[in-house]
Amino acid sequence: MSKQIALLRGVNVGGRNKVPMAALRTALTGRGFGGVVTYVASGNVVFDDPGTPPEETAAAVEAVVAEEFGVRAGVVVRTRDEVAAAVAANPLPEGAAEPSRFLAVFLSGPAPEDAWFRTADPGAYAPDRYEIGDRVVYVWCPGGLGRSKLAADFSGRRLAVTATGRNWNTVLKLLELADG
Repeated sequence: MSKQIALLRGVNVGGRNKVPMAALRTALTGRGFGGVVTYVASGNVVFDDPGTPPEETAAAVEAVVAEEFGVRAGVVVRTRDEVAAAVAANPLPEGAAEPSRFLAVFLSGPAPEDAWFRTADPGAYAPDRYEIGDRVVYVWCPGGLGRSKLAADFSGRRLAVTATGRNWNTVLKLLELADG
């Protein structure tokens, strides 16, 4: 059976927007989602493909999180194959070699033409680098994510689409979970 992967933005960060993963599994299962598995507390959920487009699934998961936990969290949903394609298309293999310093920032839609990262000077972030893919931005911070202005900008700046980042280890683990 095919899988979808939901990525919740900004849950369980700094004691805010608390969404217990066990309760989320229960809530999603109660709403008809099958095979629900969560990974770490930062809002990563793998489940059987409900037969709806990822955008509709994202809206359904957002509604569950809002109704059950009182948290308004943006949700990005990808199919297992879309995540596999993002992994295969990685334009920064040196980043993948340091997976804890490498992010995939998943976007709910195409990157807007006026998005700050399309118009910014990438050199201003050196030695950090980023490349724009298909509804994903690859962000490599060789000095670490905690000290990176680039990583901070991706987590803090607003876009016309929902954006949520996962380190490369998490991306690979979610793909592994989707493969069963």
